[in-house]
Amino acid sequence: MKTLYFDCFAGASGNMILGALISLGVDKDELIRQLNLLKIADFQIDFAIVDRAGISAVHANVMVPDEKIYRHLSDINQIIQGSDLTLGIKKRAVLIFSKLAEAEAKVHGIDIEKVHFHEVGAMDAIVDVVGACIGFDLLGIEKFACSKINVGSGFVQIAHGTYPIPPPAVAELLKGVSIYSTEIECELITPTGAAIITSVCDSCGHLPEILVECIGYGAGTREYKKFPNVLRLFVGEIRDSEATGQQEEADNRLVIDDNLVLIETNIDDSSPQVLGYVMERVFELGALDCWFTPIQMKKNRPATMLSVLCLPEKRELLTDIIFMETTTLGIRVRNAERISLSREVLQIDTEFGKIDVKVGRCNGKIFNVMPEFEQVKTLALENEVPFRIVRDAVLAIFDDSTTGARSQKLYGEKSKEKG
Repeated sequence: MKTLYFDCFAGASGNMILGALISLGVDKDELIRQLNLLKIADFQIDFAIVDRAGISAVHANVMVPDEKIYRHLSDINQIIQGSDLTLGIKKRAVLIFSKLAEAEAKVHGIDIEKVHFHEVGAMDAIVDVVGACIGFDLLGIEKFACSKINVGSGFVQIAHGTYPIPPPAVAELLKGVSIYSTEIECELITPTGAAIITSVCDSCGHLPEILVECIGYGAGTREYKKFPNVLRLFVGEIRDSEATGQQEEADNRLVIDDNLVLIETNIDDSSPQVLGYVMERVFELGALDCWFTPIQMKKNRPATMLSVLCLPEKRELLTDIIFMETTTLGIRVRNAERISLSREVLQIDTEFGKIDVKVGRCNGKIFNVMPEFEQVKTLALENEVPFRIVRDAVLAIFDDSTTGARSQKLYGEKSKEKG
């Protein structure tokens, strides 16, 4: 399993992560090309090789126009979701900003939708977060882990005033992560860096047993004479036999989630546009699933039952959104158990482009293969071919089926007719 390990002996920031990804070998031109899919104001990134206490590292300097606006989570989500980036990159970027918003909302005791992003809502932070997600995707990273994080010490001046290091929102983000402080008096872990790392990492601790393929260094802006202000990234294949055995075992059994929450409410006086918007919002905020069921209520009124499946820690956030955005006066909540196939995501390279495929397994057998709908749709439109042609091409490569072969042949014949 291709793994990325964050070695945070000097903390981490968004631009340090970007610089380290370029140091690892991410194509900077492709990174910038995909960032331009955000359709935001002009920006530039200057990647320079610098020296940090004897270590050669890449410093990423993100340059954007001066802004005097503060953004809400919905504003940032609109920028990301309105782009032409892949679905996987969008989901990860939205998750990172949602995690930031949750931390800020809890610290300030306000609703998540009322959070004004200050430093982390600026355009350079958006470039940092989305750029990191693009870099992870280009490297094909499947698993993330991090070291204990050096947070620095002292005080830092932010939009709300002078705060101790780590500031409250950063401390909230780092819950469950091993942190420590040294004599270095500055903020070593920034909100953006903390949000990216805690959103993607499955574990925190010592470097796992890994067959290292490459190492990258991303430079911080500050320079210290005896302290290398760099973030080190290791990328390689995990060779831990226990982890391999656990994965093989997972591939041969059903996955039972017995600690989920099902939220439901019946609505007979809300517009379809509002319900559609609510579905988008709950997914953005971490719902595992959401669906509508047509029902008949009292006085023969046709209505809709809204159902949301989530983890227990998302219950309060999602019920608040439902109360705020719909006309319901009451919500039913109950514990739920879910049984699902063991799943993994593979990337298939077709003649139309790269497409993610979800593969469901049990008892060593493949029960389900499903190409990512949005990616198939995008490539079908770009290549001006039917949806089914792209879908069948993916399945043909995955399973070498005759259906896929006929589909590719049909596409070739149509191309000749067009030419």
